[in-house]
Amino acid sequence: MALLRLHLPRPPPLPAQPYSRSPLSSYTSSWLRLPAVSPRLLCSTHPASPLDAAPPSIVAGLLDYLNDSWTQFHATAEAKRQLLDAGFKLLSESDDWDLQPGGRYFFTRNMSCLVAFAIGEKYRLGNGFNIIAAHTDSPCLKLKPRSATFKSGHQMVNVQTYGSGLWHTWFDRDLTLAGRVILKAADDSFKHKLVKITRPLIRVPTLAIHLNRTVNSDGFKPNLETHLVPLLATKHEEATMNSDDKSSSSTKVAHHPLFLQILSEEIGCQSNEIIGMELNVCDTQPSCLGGGYNEFIYSGRLDNLASCYCALRSLMDSSKAAEQLSNEKAIRMVAMFDNEEVGSDSMQGAGASTMFQAMRRIVDSLMHQSMGEGALERAIHSSFLVSADMAHALHPNYSDKHEECHRPELQKGLVIKHNANQRYATSAITAFLFKEIARIQNLPVQEFVVRNDMGCGSTIGPILASGVGIRTVDCGIPQLSMHSIREMCGKEDVDTTYRHFKAFFEMFSDIDRKLNVDF
Repeated sequence: MALLRLHLPRPPPLPAQPYSRSPLSSYTSSWLRLPAVSPRLLCSTHPASPLDAAPPSIVAGLLDYLNDSWTQFHATAEAKRQLLDAGFKLLSESDDWDLQPGGRYFFTRNMSCLVAFAIGEKYRLGNGFNIIAAHTDSPCLKLKPRSATFKSGHQMVNVQTYGSGLWHTWFDRDLTLAGRVILKAADDSFKHKLVKITRPLIRVPTLAIHLNRTVNSDGFKPNLETHLVPLLATKHEEATMNSDDKSSSSTKVAHHPLFLQILSEEIGCQSNEIIGMELNVCDTQPSCLGGGYNEFIYSGRLDNLASCYCALRSLMDSSKAAEQLSNEKAIRMVAMFDNEEVGSDSMQGAGASTMFQAMRRIVDSLMHQSMGEGALERAIHSSFLVSADMAHALHPNYSDKHEECHRPELQKGLVIKHNANQRYATSAITAFLFKEIARIQNLPVQEFVVRNDMGCGSTIGPILASGVGIRTVDCGIPQLSMHSIREMCGKEDVDTTYRHFKAFFEMFSDIDRKLNVDF
């Protein structure tokens, strides 16, 4: 992969398409000169095979989104760009909202959380919200506030672990840094700016087997504080700085001057303008297609940007024409939260009241002069949430880790997650309603239950179900290598999920009307 990326010429540019900077198309990749059995290797700029023409595929758009979204900030910014291009109106949580039926709107919080919605033309007070929620963050390494450290004459970068990552997969990778910085302007104002250093900048090397003879028998067990420290450079900087340097900027003491120089050159500013930063360690290898039939997606951050993109595209594509909302009685919504991997307890996480506040403000804005009793409460009772987070696919080398009758496979469709102890929020009712959409659309659906002798993960589903009081189904695209620096899922599952989500927005109101439980 690295050789292809570094040494092959880039293909000629493709014409722009909606929501995708380099879509799949019937373009021949003769420049790659790959064998006939594998005619192309899809990265974000690579063209498509004619096999992808029908039905329409969103895989190229997902690859672009993944390659643009190295951090939760970039994922939110890219979603913002696509929504603006699609005609959605940007709102501010600090301003009054003047919403209208048929309107399409969104807002961001912390530039790592986003809520977008489209209001049906026939919406009436008390009607529900049809929502798909996902999360923008992934397990990664993050720079410590004071990142500069030296070891045996080497410039090292202090990092902390975020979430429950498979940290051994971060060794011997071509790594770099991305995120946001806070800049001070000449007029003493402040602004935040996203940054992505695209070249390999840092690396965590493993110890040679000659110096660790038992690693293959005893296992690789690195100390996360002392062994998981990326190497930046060999030249030792002067340990002391003159008094002027010390007083001019605290970041000069906290971070290597070499690192600040590289960062400022990437941003296009002076080093002393950088007064704060929030940076993730990122893998430079691009997202791409692979496998014998190019049927797999190889990428970092599939958990959970694949769900974010499927949700985002389904909302935009189901609401891009006026007639698509002309008969809609509900409000279609997508919520993308930060900090799910560490429990969601933040102002930009699902544990905050972001979604509930948005629902209340939307209802209040649409009430105008008519005051309906319990309008928001009635709307919540009629609402439905799809909690979309990646699912554990059957691993062919570890099949015993799955419960015998619930073994989701790659390329077999979206997975509905069940757990009697409410680690997932799915119920018989919510599973039925979601599967009914798939039945009508002739889409495959799988189901997952964890083994009784194993612990079960969780999602934002139970948090939102209990916090808002909304009917919820937990589901996800099956994947392998979850929480690795490099994950994989099936290409067909992405398109199946998109079609399922789009049908959810278009059909759920009518299906839900046929079911009465609390009577």
